[in-house]
Amino acid sequence: MTGFLESELPIVAAPMAGGPTTVALVGAVQGAGAFPFLAGGYKKAEALAAEVRQVRELGGTFGVNLFVPGADAVDAAAFRAYAAELAPEAAPYGLELNPQPVVDDDDEWPDKLALLLAEPVPVVSLTFGLPDVRDIAALRRVGSRVLATVTTAAEAKIARDAGVDGLVVQAPAAGGHSGTYDPLRTLTPVSAPDLVREVRAAVELPVVVGGGVASAEDVRVLLAAGAEAVVVGTLLLRTDESGASQTHKDALAAPIFAETTITHAFTGRPARGLRNGFIDRHETAAPYGYPAIHHLTRPLRQAAAKAGDADRLHLWAGTGFRAAREVPAVEVIQELARGL
Repeated sequence: MTGFLESELPIVAAPMAGGPTTVALVGAVQGAGAFPFLAGGYKKAEALAAEVRQVRELGGTFGVNLFVPGADAVDAAAFRAYAAELAPEAAPYGLELNPQPVVDDDDEWPDKLALLLAEPVPVVSLTFGLPDVRDIAALRRVGSRVLATVTTAAEAKIARDAGVDGLVVQAPAAGGHSGTYDPLRTLTPVSAPDLVREVRAAVELPVVVGGGVASAEDVRVLLAAGAEAVVVGTLLLRTDESGASQTHKDALAAPIFAETTITHAFTGRPARGLRNGFIDRHETAAPYGYPAIHHLTRPLRQAAAKAGDADRLHLWAGTGFRAAREVPAVEVIQELARGL
């Protein structure tokens, strides 16, 4: 048993916001002996509360991930120009994109925090920086272990000083949004094992790590580097229990998509996904600024997903995406645990 997370296996299912992480996926991961996270991002507090209660009824241990609130500055003129550039992308779906930035991140942090204080869960992880240290302390007082997502040793020190219990170390090879505290920072290439060693040398906190995991050998290497557990996300996207769109699932196996890249064109914050036409056409012009760019492109991305249009969809994926299979989630966990 992995003592820090109290799970049988040192494997963690990443919280994949926006639909991929479902209660069914959490249950399947629990049943396989690994540790699952519910994704609280992009979700109303009421919906998260319902999911927490459903998962609690399953009886196993689990965590909840929250996006830390914040609004990155966005240049209004650059935003309007980008909205105009994207108009032809939206036109086939009858959409008119809003040229005015929406900078209010309506992720209901106060309500979600209140929920987790009233109905504590075993673990709470934080992404996109750190909240007020009083919020971290409050979560710990009610019995939750608090993990902070970090992408560098320097961020690990900041998280340690804020009073967290442990760290989720996210290597650049990870799919989806980077948890970097500075969205304008260039994500310097570093392997997940090397990043674990850098963080462990900087702080004395338990570490779980993810980024590019594709095999049982990857898991063994990361554990040997000093991680308490290994996070897997992309490999679960095509599983039977995943709530990812069929367009996303199909793209992960399509020969036309040959590589991943880091882009801010979809949301204004760096994220790794399959390189497609939208990225090629708009990465250079796209301004930074989350969640304003996220709100701008969201209707287009939703329409593209429904239409099977992978060329205009954010296809989040880590570098190990070719290993993602269309199987029950338990098979993915079992394969990653082979030889442990």
